[in-house]
Amino acid sequence: MSYERILTEDRRLQMLRLLEQSAGYSANAILLGNALEGMGHAVSQDRLATDLDWLAEQDLVRLEEMGSVTVATLTARGGDAAAGRARVRGVKRPMPGE
Repeated sequence: MSYERILTEDRRLQMLRLLEQSAGYSANAILLGNALEGMGHAVSQDRLATDLDWLAEQDLVRLEEMGSVTVATLTARGGDAAAGRARVRGVKRPMPGE
């Protein structure tokens, strides 16, 4: 497995976990980007948008445009993936106890 793939899968898991911890299971892309940077995943807005679109295609999040900001909301399937109850190819599976 390539280093880039490991980073991508971990970044997607962290995005789902951030949403899981957010009020209403939602957060805007700017806040997600800032939180990811604090977790060691500094990414461009383009990369973040691409990841959010991918997560939406997998039915892990729902996206809504609010003016110039994208808001992501965790789906039930996304919550299951964040907790390790469901496996989704392209998202890191959390380790036990994480």
